[in-house]
Amino acid sequence: MAKSTDDKVVMTREGYEKLKSELVSLRTDGRSEIAAKLEEARAFGDLSENAEYHTAKEEQEKIENRILQLEYQLSKAKIVETEDIDTSIVSLGTTVTIEDLDKKQTLVYTLVGTEEADIKESKISAASPVGKALMGKHVEEETMARTPRGIRHLKVVKIQLK
Repeated sequence: MAKSTDDKVVMTREGYEKLKSELVSLRTDGRSEIAAKLEEARAFGDLSENAEYHTAKEEQEKIENRILQLEYQLSKAKIVETEDIDTSIVSLGTTVTIEDLDKKQTLVYTLVGTEEADIKESKISAASPVGKALMGKHVEEETMARTPRGIRHLKVVKIQLK
């Protein structure tokens, strides 16, 4: 989670809505599906040796933990609104075009909160090594990111809103 010093979870409006939707789904569909599985498993008899029952209880615990996590994040959410984003610097919510100076390739990433990160959609967490290295940079500014695969030399080419 992208956190600031006042214990807020910083995220985009899109990320907030996605988490809120997941929470509603888990509270309704998720809980009712687990209740049905538990009921079915109870019908198999002795609960102490009932693998289906124990599996359903584990699923129930995972869902309840996820619900608590989502409730916490949403209660601490600080939403970064599109109209408040300064595109003169790389910040949460901006889409940045960068050049990997070592690999000579151009990449485009949108910086988002940790819960929103999805590399398939080119959304990287502002708390990731590349995200941290890019935050606060201006167009034409160069930076280094320490990643698990080594140091990457990056240059900011363009900053925009998607």
